[in-house]
Amino acid sequence: MEKNTNQSQLELKAREWLTERGVTLDDIAELVYYLQAKYHEDLSMEDCRHNVDCVLTKREVQNAILTGIQLDKLAEQKQLDFPLQNTIETDESLYGVDEIIALSIVNVYGSIGFTNYGYIDKQKPGILERLNDKSTGECHTFLDDIVGAIAAAASSRLAHGARDATMLDD
Repeated sequence: MEKNTNQSQLELKAREWLTERGVTLDDIAELVYYLQAKYHEDLSMEDCRHNVDCVLTKREVQNAILTGIQLDKLAEQKQLDFPLQNTIETDESLYGVDEIIALSIVNVYGSIGFTNYGYIDKQKPGILERLNDKSTGECHTFLDDIVGAIAAAASSRLAHGARDATMLDD
């Protein structure tokens, strides 16, 4: 699979910030594998990484990553005003804006992403378990949902690609 070599500054910054926050392409690819392995007999981690890489080329995704991470960082630094500071810092269950930003990512590859996202958001496997650990002192209110959404979108892209390949074979 060809690596994206024509990356914008926005994309480079989004990838950099994910890495700085402890999230790798492989972490997200593992979530894709978790979501899709039972539907694709020969699914490889390389296929999963490729689809994550493609999702990260989308401007909507890059904007969501940068916005969410910036808000998480500001909350860690206690730079937000009350009551928003407390709401984001504690990841209040009724807040919902973090999920709304994540849904902008899920939406990039169609409605199948919504079910993938809802499932992985409840299960919290892999990197999502670490991002949801409140005992670390880090704030990942937005990042956990964004990472889950990237995995859901990559899973959707993978599912659409497999379906298109099957239709070509008919």
